[in-house]
Amino acid sequence: MEALFPFLTPFTLICALGIAACAGFVKGVVGFAQPLVIISGLTLFLSPELALAGLIVPTLVGNAVQSLRQGVAAAWASARMFRVFLITGGITLVLSAQLVRVVPERWMLLAIGVPVVFFVLLQLSGVRLRVRPDNRVAEAVTGAFSGVTGGLMGVWGPPTVAYLTARETPKADQMRVQGVIYGAGSVALLGAHLGSGVLRAETLPFSIVMILPALLGMWLGGRVSDRIDQSAFRRATLIVLLFAGANLIRRALF
Repeated sequence: MEALFPFLTPFTLICALGIAACAGFVKGVVGFAQPLVIISGLTLFLSPELALAGLIVPTLVGNAVQSLRQGVAAAWASARMFRVFLITGGITLVLSAQLVRVVPERWMLLAIGVPVVFFVLLQLSGVRLRVRPDNRVAEAVTGAFSGVTGGLMGVWGPPTVAYLTARETPKADQMRVQGVIYGAGSVALLGAHLGSGVLRAETLPFSIVMILPALLGMWLGGRVSDRIDQSAFRRATLIVLLFAGANLIRRALF
């Protein structure tokens, strides 16, 4: 095993697989946060670059499963509906991925965490920030920002979910749309980091091994998600967003 994963001990490999399963479960319940949970967990004992490599392939597979859960036609309709988001996010993701070894991690963590926590606290306090579905400027700006965070850290869920929540997207649609958006981002992320050198012969097997526990966690989380209504789904989404954003700020400051 040391020859296959020279940067992992048997114990840390087990921990990594457990983190992948937990991340999959959260994604199965609320539709996002898989990369965020994986990178937050793996960076406890791996470098950010290795953690990023570990999340790429399971994230790609998980998003494909999520986006196609209701069929190809529904996924294609979602892609067309959010085409501005996908195009701007894809462009900025590819460009920002080339800066992954240049931009200080602390500033990127704060740039994601602070707005997300602020948004969630407003929502939980009863202040509803709403975005009209035909507001293409908001869609393009959010898509571009999500692409930047995705390219640098493999994390684009918080700004995407904040935008979908502000649009008051129904649960079933939000789960599918997230899968489509994240799926397109995952393909771009894979290509970008094959080019950047983050995903290479030494790290690709590790990323592949993470697929199975992630899918198992997603299956269990999906069973939970099917049993909750729109209101409970929204609360669960906001709670996960709050913890995710707070954890990003914690990592940046400490």
